[in-house]
Amino acid sequence: MSSDGSLRLKAEDADDLAVISSAVQDALVQVRDLVWTAKARRFSAELNRFRWEAKTKGAGQRVRSGLVVENVLSVKARNIRRDAPDAVAELLSVGFEVTDAPSGIVVLAFAGGGDMRLEVEALDISLIDLSPPWTAAARPDHGAEAQ
Repeated sequence: MSSDGSLRLKAEDADDLAVISSAVQDALVQVRDLVWTAKARRFSAELNRFRWEAKTKGAGQRVRSGLVVENVLSVKARNIRRDAPDAVAELLSVGFEVTDAPSGIVVLAFAGGGDMRLEVEALDISLIDLSPPWTAAARPDHGAEAQ
């Protein structure tokens, strides 16, 4: 975390990725902002991240953040409406499944059962806050899911 409270994180192993995954839990992203650039072998997502790490009361804060995955060989999406670029998806977690170390699959899991599976040569993910935080409309509530 920088001196102004913004995040600049990098993941090259499962422990690092767990930190990024917790930071992006409940991030909101428009489908148009999920971009794979095949030639550059890069996947990026601009998202409105809920700042779980901020010690705020009330609704909490969100911040515009960039999530970048390098070394991407292919991308598969399931239950993501690519034909609806204005649709908003809620990112729940980012995981990694090793296939042939260091290669594997980065899994972006979304609310409602959607996911994206990014085949990578090696784990190399960055999360960077891009804007100042603002007051969130509401704090994400997982109480109903726990019942």
